[in-house]
Amino acid sequence: MAKYIFVTGGVTSSLGKGIIAASLAKLLQARGFRVTIQKFDPYINVDPGTLNPYEHGECYVTEDGAETDLDLGHYERFLNTPTSQANNVTTGRIYQTVINKEREGAYLGKTVQVIPHITDEIKRRILLLGKDGKFDIVITELGGTVGDIESLPYIEAVRQLQWELGEEDCLVVHLTLIPYLRAAKELKTKPTQHSVRLLSEYGVHPDIIVCRTEEPLYRDLKKKIALFCNVQVDAVIEANDVPTIYEVPLEMMREKLDVSVLKRLGLPVEKEPELTKWREFLDKLKYPKSKVTIGLIGKYVELQDAYKSILESFIHAGSLNECKVVVQNIHSEHLTPENVCEKLKNLDGLLVAPGFGHRGIEGKITAIQYARENQLPFFGICLGMQMSVVEYARNVLGWKDAHSVEMNPDTAHPVINLMEEQKKVTAKGGTMRLGAYACEITPGTKAEEIYGSTSISERHRHRYEFNNDYVQQFEAAGLRLSGKNPESGLVEIVELSEHPFFVGVQFHPELKSTVENPAPIFVSFIKAAKQYAEAKNGKAKMEEKLA
Repeated sequence: MAKYIFVTGGVTSSLGKGIIAASLAKLLQARGFRVTIQKFDPYINVDPGTLNPYEHGECYVTEDGAETDLDLGHYERFLNTPTSQANNVTTGRIYQTVINKEREGAYLGKTVQVIPHITDEIKRRILLLGKDGKFDIVITELGGTVGDIESLPYIEAVRQLQWELGEEDCLVVHLTLIPYLRAAKELKTKPTQHSVRLLSEYGVHPDIIVCRTEEPLYRDLKKKIALFCNVQVDAVIEANDVPTIYEVPLEMMREKLDVSVLKRLGLPVEKEPELTKWREFLDKLKYPKSKVTIGLIGKYVELQDAYKSILESFIHAGSLNECKVVVQNIHSEHLTPENVCEKLKNLDGLLVAPGFGHRGIEGKITAIQYARENQLPFFGICLGMQMSVVEYARNVLGWKDAHSVEMNPDTAHPVINLMEEQKKVTAKGGTMRLGAYACEITPGTKAEEIYGSTSISERHRHRYEFNNDYVQQFEAAGLRLSGKNPESGLVEIVELSEHPFFVGVQFHPELKSTVENPAPIFVSFIKAAKQYAEAKNGKAKMEEKLA
């Protein structure tokens, strides 16, 4: 039977429960255990698919097409194993399931209540991944903060499971904050004490306390936390701020978090974690040999979490290229033909990000035109790819009103159209083309060079597509449609042969990029940006000499 670890949070949100859960999972995996992580979110949305990125950050999509919390991206990037629909559950989904059962008469006329019906459904979902024999350890991250009203059913479900499973099969890790008061020059433990006391009032007692802190915790402070929170001193773990999230597993190993967990679960601790590849990645990340500046053109750039997977993919690809990737956020609404040169002239590459809606679209098209005409490496994802098609239609084919029907339903040249199966869809949630789909790549193209294969699989999240009525016109004008879905014929990749790097993809390659397997297209894009930067620097030095 699988062992269960619960990760809760106290004092404040955004302490990094997902990173702590992923780091612990990485250490256990590196010791040879089969580990998975799941996230339980307390909001009433059925999934984050309909949430504005400003509300919740990016919507992460799994192989099986589930729209999930962005923490699942961290789980996959750390563990290098795919997650699924079962790895993310929301209050909305729990209540939807219970209400559907009630309508079917499954509760035999009983009054349906939070306890036992909602908590039983939560427990069923928690235990689901541990029942098929695939995993030795299941880590469950509970979203929100202890004390939130919406979190109470989850805490109650954990209380019941602690009682049902037994001490060696169930463990609670509580992440909390130790603030540093600069005026007093002191670390304060009182918020942690209150948080643990509140959790204990609900009947859940933490076995391990992980303390987020800006300053190191000295031994006496750990003793104080252990005494007032009723845990062993070795169960008080320091989680100090580090330059990158990828250092957290090594910090947790230094603090012996994995050892404490294994001892309390009655599992063997003799084997040391195998983290050779991880350390190699970190070494290259810390000591790059070159630097590139990439412009990220989007409309949610004020919130970094809106493009989390893209930013992490740059880190993975940068490390492999031994190159520091500096991302310059550029709001597409602020780009015009008059200022585009000024805003983009110092870049070594341009990525036009995915998104929905008409806001900022003209700025994206203007940026793409600049990249195409000035030989600046360009990479477009989903909407970015679609706008590269619109830009080409307008400025090369001469169709000045060309557009996507998403932005202009009455355009005479709908080069981007609504997918056929989407035309009758009225519900917004979970109805897009979602999850992994195959893509056949034309031999001899840039895409084949990037992937080293003519057959790949990538994840999707879109309603609109390249309009196949225009295939011949585009290819005759020089835009290569180098990747297509073998079943539907949908265009997946467009590229320009005469450009150093001009590639647009309908899918989301950032969703499959991990520390151990960076996305090939990001690796190639950063490589092209490096070459562009070297050529630009070489030209600048030559001009300096001549002057």
